[in-house]
Amino acid sequence: MDLSLSPSDLKFQQEVRDWIAANFDDDLRARMSLSKNGYIDKPSQVAWQKKLASKGWIAPNWPKEYGGPGLSTTERYILHSELSGAGTPNVAPFGVSMVAPVIMAFGNDEQKKKHLPPILASELWWCQGYSEPGSGSDLASLQMSAVRDGDEYVLNGSKIWTTLAQWADMIFCLVRTSKEGKPQEGISFIVFPMTLPGITVRALPTLDGPAEGQHEINQVFFENVRVRIKDALIGKENEGWTYAKYLLEFERGNAYAPGLRHMLSKTRKIASKEIDGGEPVIRNPDFARKLAMMEMRIDALDATERRVLSSLSAGQNVGPESSMLKCAGSEAQQAITELTLEAAGLYAGPFMQDTLALAGAGANVDSPTPSYALTAAPSYFNYRKTSIYAGSNEIQRNIMAKAVLGL
Repeated sequence: MDLSLSPSDLKFQQEVRDWIAANFDDDLRARMSLSKNGYIDKPSQVAWQKKLASKGWIAPNWPKEYGGPGLSTTERYILHSELSGAGTPNVAPFGVSMVAPVIMAFGNDEQKKKHLPPILASELWWCQGYSEPGSGSDLASLQMSAVRDGDEYVLNGSKIWTTLAQWADMIFCLVRTSKEGKPQEGISFIVFPMTLPGITVRALPTLDGPAEGQHEINQVFFENVRVRIKDALIGKENEGWTYAKYLLEFERGNAYAPGLRHMLSKTRKIASKEIDGGEPVIRNPDFARKLAMMEMRIDALDATERRVLSSLSAGQNVGPESSMLKCAGSEAQQAITELTLEAAGLYAGPFMQDTLALAGAGANVDSPTPSYALTAAPSYFNYRKTSIYAGSNEIQRNIMAKAVLGL
């Protein structure tokens, strides 16, 4: 196992750092410092993604035949690490990292030509239609129906927790096309525009603040929505469960440690400025102990991620390690937001719902909380979700128990 970077890898790392320094400007940094969930307003988000696209780095995992940059496994890791470590906006994963691999693997040539170029150019925003009000971790129990009517499906039902659906041009959905056999055997994978008649998007306010335009999740309702089967169906009817599992391999694939280090640096900044008992919080022995333990936790996760990287570079698959990393990474994210809340102290009390409102020029929104601590409470509430999405951590532990321990 070799965890060191080669001279060519170090050269690429410096190229990425130089590009970030030139493109991650002060205005964008200011907006990201006030983001509670890693996203910013849609125009700024899309502009950033187009910058990455123009460099050829928006889809580092894509093969060259579909317009990918042809990066090695290590270079992809470096790129993700540097972007996360710098605190740049998250690239919306729904198109680039989730539906695109499914279309590449199971879509027909016409679907590839139609969907992949706009995804690569960040011209269309995608959202994911998986969970339903009664189907979360037990996703196979989903009930949204797609009934054949000639050459069309008629869709009825709803999807929930649909991230940034209010911005979406397209959606990929799991729908029930058959009630025969096991629940998993009657699910199909379809894609279609969000502008079709009969689709309603309703915002779901959350504890981190239901600010207009900044809310993150929605419920989407489908009432007699008609889609052409030829255009919408990816792969074969009733085989969507296979495609859904394939997609989840990509949803759980990124490294956590670089982003965790960036989060912890913000915690350290707050603790250095806030005073407790006449001294900065960071000098409090109990807080310093927690901070040191968190740093060691990140170091351990980083070493594990690098071991996985070494295996991937040798041509091996990740396997159940992805479940382990998802649990460790998401729970570390939550722990850091708790530590940040502790560092902010009373300044976490005045709750600012629309934190991005302070980023605009001439903003007339005031807050008693200093800007460096403004997202402490909203981020704490927002990150309660990380141990649930992409497969709840309880489910991930079941996978590890079965695949690793043989239980």
